[in-house]
Amino acid sequence: MHASATLRNYRVSPRKIRLIAGLLRGKRVPQALDILTHLPKGSSAQIRILLRSAIANAKQHHDLSPEQLIISAITVDMAQRLKRFTPKAMGRANPILKHASHITITVKDAPAAKVKKVKAQAKTEKPKAKTDVEHVPATPASAPSPSSQS
Repeated sequence: MHASATLRNYRVSPRKIRLIAGLLRGKRVPQALDILTHLPKGSSAQIRILLRSAIANAKQHHDLSPEQLIISAITVDMAQRLKRFTPKAMGRANPILKHASHITITVKDAPAAKVKKVKAQAKTEKPKAKTDVEHVPATPASAPSPSSQS
């Protein structure tokens, strides 16, 4: 089951929002909320509100608790740009483009059994020793090779 929430025409550049989106992708919802709470970016508060909306949608429509959810997808698309102009010398004008974003967060329920199984395997496996690699002594660069003696 999945649920989503969308924020449209948010007047911040998509480039700035994608920095935050990259941190959240694939994270569990409680962990993502902690990241957004302590992140020193201006847009993190608005994305936190949007994530809470997606959680509420999952709870309302699919009866899922926030601890069960992961962020399956977060997309940041460019919205329509506001075109403004600044005056320049000799009657000219330079354009200014004010960017906006469309943000969509999709959450889904995490398979708890698989997550616990992967963590258990990671704890039980020990790193393998590198015994398959043969040791080849390095030849000095100053030694003449047999093909160069002609």
